[in-house]
Amino acid sequence: MVCGGFACSKNCLCALNLLYTLVSLLLIGIAAWGIGFGLISSLRVVGVVIAVGIFLFLIALVGLIGAVKHHQVLLFFYMIILLLVFIVQFSVSCACLALNQDQQGQLLEVGWNNTASARNDIQRNLNCCGFRSFNPNGTCPASCIKSSHSCLPCAPIIGKYAGEVLRFVGGIGLFFSFTEILGVWLTYRYRNQKDPRANPSAFL
Repeated sequence: MVCGGFACSKNCLCALNLLYTLVSLLLIGIAAWGIGFGLISSLRVVGVVIAVGIFLFLIALVGLIGAVKHHQVLLFFYMIILLLVFIVQFSVSCACLALNQDQQGQLLEVGWNNTASARNDIQRNLNCCGFRSFNPNGTCPASCIKSSHSCLPCAPIIGKYAGEVLRFVGGIGLFFSFTEILGVWLTYRYRNQKDPRANPSAFL
């Protein structure tokens, strides 16, 4: 039997938004865990992760309330926002998967030069100093600088994992972008279905 009824569409939409809620709470939890264990000290990085988590949580909340109450206005705005998120996320995911090694290196260098606090986290956690070379007169929080003055640059170490990380992020983003287009389709269909328990003469 094909899932095409009112109750089935409602349950699928609620389940999808519960999944988005769990993902948003996971993002916020990861940011808090990173701060708690001292892995991330950059407020900008933590702020971006928490902002994305809160944004996803609010979207899921709007979709959940709209699905439970069959609220036409909430479902309409939910569908439009989800479609815009799909376009942005699909584009970013494809870009992550399409970057070659030279483009990855340029992107990493730009990020390195623009984030001082994240740079310190990377040097401390990967035990390296500098991006391509290290100035001996500069400061570095890595433990190798205390034991010896010959620390490896961070670019080769980051570059070793950058491709895998970008493929992982791109793959996860691509997967969730397809769940978003599924959510848009479910919302569109659910908005145009009549509640069998409602007054048949009521305007929907």
